[in-house]
Amino acid sequence: MIPGSKVKRAVLTVSMLLLSACASQQPVALRGTGDLGVVVERATGQLQVIETTHRRALAQVSGLGDLSHASVVFSRDSRYAYVFGRDGGLTKVDLLTATIANRVVQAGNAIGGGISQDGRILVAQNYEPGGIKAFDADTLELLADVPATYGPDGKRSKVVGLADLPGNRFVYSLFDANEIRVTDLSDPRHPKTERYPSGKQPYDALVTPDGRYYIAGLFGEDGLSMLDLWHPELGVRTILPGYGRGEQALPVYKMPHLRGWAVAAGRAYLPTIGRHEVLVVELGSWKEIARIPVKSQPVFVMARPDGREVWVNFAFPDNGWVQVIDTVGNAIVDTLQPGRAILHMEFAPKGEEVWVSARDDNKVVIYGTAKRDKRAELPAASPSGIFFTSRAFRTGF
Repeated sequence: MIPGSKVKRAVLTVSMLLLSACASQQPVALRGTGDLGVVVERATGQLQVIETTHRRALAQVSGLGDLSHASVVFSRDSRYAYVFGRDGGLTKVDLLTATIANRVVQAGNAIGGGISQDGRILVAQNYEPGGIKAFDADTLELLADVPATYGPDGKRSKVVGLADLPGNRFVYSLFDANEIRVTDLSDPRHPKTERYPSGKQPYDALVTPDGRYYIAGLFGEDGLSMLDLWHPELGVRTILPGYGRGEQALPVYKMPHLRGWAVAAGRAYLPTIGRHEVLVVELGSWKEIARIPVKSQPVFVMARPDGREVWVNFAFPDNGWVQVIDTVGNAIVDTLQPGRAILHMEFAPKGEEVWVSARDDNKVVIYGTAKRDKRAELPAASPSGIFFTSRAFRTGF
């Protein structure tokens, strides 16, 4: 039996050894993920991990493949970024460690994807082979392959305009088949798909923030196709038919990106194809109520989070400019020239700043939105898409 004094000395010795071991370890820097984001460096196949609070880059992640048309979604805890590459690569990136957690090449030619309402399922939309594929968000295990077949010969269509919906459903468009489809992945091993005829050649689309309306732009005709997802039995409705009737369309150098359409102040602000206009449409009635002349062919028409302003960038050859629309007066209130080849804009979660990629100047420019003053620049190799983790909590993003 050990005397009490010896027991005390033994406990003290062990405690001192533990304290010494802890002191020799480097302290771990803890941080949240709410102000993180990524900048796509398309020329090098890299991501920059950035944080918005101090407007700085934290790290780079390499080995992501072809990022020439990359898009990104985030896990529901905002720790992981899922990168959809043009080469069919799907990469899970850990933002806190700036490392690749997993990667699969799931198609030959892909153009984006989405994440389910509950955060368990990733869906890639593919050009080649045409269709969608569903993956487990933790492991990237393939759960379902839903081919976009159409016609008597079973051809496959390019898939575009994919958006997540409540109930772990996904809506998307078939460019070649002139269709909109909704696939229910609530049981991901047994997907169920509904089909709806659309207008000619839907090329991209959005879902309104409440998840009710899906609107697809049409390349093959003047107009848009709209599906009321609360009443899908009513089928697809054509809205804004013939908005360019009697006008000569200009050559299209870059298709508008409809995921960046703006819904603000009870109205939708939509880019036109081959015209220097932004259409203003009343939600619900879907009637045109105004047209706003802009500098060139709009690509992204994006609303500040409070809806008071809409920021617009443009296709080549005027892609060095950005214009700002006041949604009260529906008029241009500012014109900016941030740099060459402005490809993307992303607002801070509450809208006090906007980050703008200037691809040909190899930089990201950050503006305050109250005075539209330049606040900072970050170097980046041919930056394109900018994505903040706040997207994790938005339907359709």
